[in-house]
Amino acid sequence: MTSPTEVRTRSAAARAIEARKTYGEGEAAVHALAGVTVDFPEHEFTAIMGPSGSGKSTLMQCVAGLDRLTSGAAFIGDTDISKLNKTELTLLRRDRLGFIFQQYNLIPSLTARENILLPLTLAGTKADQAWFDEIVRTVGLQERLGNLPSQLSGGQQQRVAVARALVPKPDIIFADEPTGALDSRTGTEILSFMRRAVDDTGQTIVMVTHDPHAASYANRVLFLADGQIVDEMDNPTSDRVLDRMKRFEG
Repeated sequence: MTSPTEVRTRSAAARAIEARKTYGEGEAAVHALAGVTVDFPEHEFTAIMGPSGSGKSTLMQCVAGLDRLTSGAAFIGDTDISKLNKTELTLLRRDRLGFIFQQYNLIPSLTARENILLPLTLAGTKADQAWFDEIVRTVGLQERLGNLPSQLSGGQQQRVAVARALVPKPDIIFADEPTGALDSRTGTEILSFMRRAVDDTGQTIVMVTHDPHAASYANRVLFLADGQIVDEMDNPTSDRVLDRMKRFEG
């Protein structure tokens, strides 16, 4: 775990310094983050785990600029997003970040192709066609690009969401329970593809999950409890992660 004064030896795609997030005031205050300092290294897959209410989703949302910290700082690369206004944050998320959510968040009136290209369309830029074709082929959507979300299965919709996050080549992808609504086979396919995106193209991924199997695809797992990082694990396996999670239940 990195302390605020510790010299970072690896480039960080994102990081938090003394990150605190409090909801409410006085005796009713809930400290979702209680002073978290952490780096998310470039070209690595990091999983964030912890019991319900541990702060794992709050940490991801604050580092991704989806929520504001109460105090402390969050960075994307060298950009202190704590100092950005709403418009600047919106542009940063559009231009530099990718998101994969459990709910897919596809636009019902757009085809799979249009949903995948939406971030680039909003930015007024064009896709790298070779990269687009590779992503679509890898997620197995070649025959489904003209379909609306309502014409796709849940697994196919999540493949669209994953492709949408990867096609713009963002600095970092944030994934919140990306396989939570999928069957085990489809979930494994999505996780394998995310792993290959890190290994083969140098993508950086930060994923919140409750699933030890999903966490086993990461380079590193961070464990949160009561708004603080209490442990981390390199080269995780499902069994080791499950054993560590059992301690939260004791």
